[in-house]
Amino acid sequence: MSKDIRIKKGLDIKLVGVAEKTTTQSSLSSVYAIKPEDFHGITPKLIAREGAKVKAGEALFHSKSDERILFPSPVSGTITEVIRGERRKVLTVKIAADTQQDYKDFGVKDASKMSGEEVKNHLFTAGCWPFIKQRPYDVVANPNQAPKAIFISAYASAPLAADLDYTLAGKEVELQAAITAISKLTSGKVHISVGAKSNSPFEKLSGIELHKVSGPHPSGNVGTQIAKIDPINKGEVVWVVTPQDLVIMGELLLTGKFNATRVVALTGSRFEKPQYVTAIIGAQVSQFTSGNLNTDNTRIISGNVLSGTKIKETGFLRYYDNQITAIPEGDDYEFFGWNKPVFDKVSTTRAFTFSWLNPNKKYDLTTNTNGEHRAFVVTGAYEAVFPLDIYPMQLLKAFMYKDLDEMEALGGYEVAPEDFALTEFICVSKQPHQKIIREGLDLMRQELG
Repeated sequence: MSKDIRIKKGLDIKLVGVAEKTTTQSSLSSVYAIKPEDFHGITPKLIAREGAKVKAGEALFHSKSDERILFPSPVSGTITEVIRGERRKVLTVKIAADTQQDYKDFGVKDASKMSGEEVKNHLFTAGCWPFIKQRPYDVVANPNQAPKAIFISAYASAPLAADLDYTLAGKEVELQAAITAISKLTSGKVHISVGAKSNSPFEKLSGIELHKVSGPHPSGNVGTQIAKIDPINKGEVVWVVTPQDLVIMGELLLTGKFNATRVVALTGSRFEKPQYVTAIIGAQVSQFTSGNLNTDNTRIISGNVLSGTKIKETGFLRYYDNQITAIPEGDDYEFFGWNKPVFDKVSTTRAFTFSWLNPNKKYDLTTNTNGEHRAFVVTGAYEAVFPLDIYPMQLLKAFMYKDLDEMEALGGYEVAPEDFALTEFICVSKQPHQKIIREGLDLMRQELG
């Protein structure tokens, strides 16, 4: 029996370039890269050095604060370069892949016969623990804190997001194995949210609490779902896992191999043929975009347009992403653009814009912010697209002037940067909301634990 979640506040940004439901098997990239900055809050300590040979699943580095949390190589090959920054901080680990992949064998496991501690230790050993993130703070989960529940969002509402019903089709066995395992890690429920009209493989699984979600973005954000199902209070922790990472964990249990392959959506107007491809975490983007991407004045994003990371074509697929977006770079300016009717842009207001007249129209938007950074203007617009029971403007200001008491009282434990992606998109002040929230959460974690 599913439970319905209806979201009324939000905004669907309909863009040109939805991925066609065809999947191309991409060839093995010559080089892969893992960036420790993908694991926010983790200080890496290298295990494998330059020139070392590694198998797929073999650890490259571990967390300095907890040596059990390992970060594995997605492929077998040779570590060709370790790029460092200031104070010798590790920025990137590059691996030249073998033509024939060799996997480290972690052994086949039956999750139904394992205890919670055995599941946890197996995930540590195989390098799958980083797939589990926690709220509050939106960081890799602290294994020493028991979660009150585990949340999985199998419904993606972000612009041009991958259709999870399509990418997870046929993975029921792997998903069930992973669900059986992670359910041992909490005394609470495993909550899974799917689209109201979806045909999700999760609907066939056991051991879960199923929720059907409807409404505009950010209805697919796991933070929105947590707020509607079981909000986080001070002192509580919940864990979050993405569906594509569940598949990797399930395959590990069933085969003993760490197979970091996932289905990635190539989306956006700059792709000649938006489609799905199979790619391994950390793959060089040019390996599966070559011949399909118009690179002339194009911004490439690992992730979606609201919360993804800008990369180059020679860049790499980020650790948690299952989408590559390519849209026009917004480096042009319109004369008197603020003072004339606009028909080709999305807006939540009706001042000189007409997107409200045609709600189903798809737009070819650029990265132009259409304005410059300025002081906060109190318009009340944020509340219209922010479904959490929180005052977004007041929380942003509390995070900016670093008042810990107010940050707590206004709901700082419940939010993550992606929850403020829409408010950042519509912000007339062009304030970096996600950056403000990230810095505030880091301060709370440092000072409040």
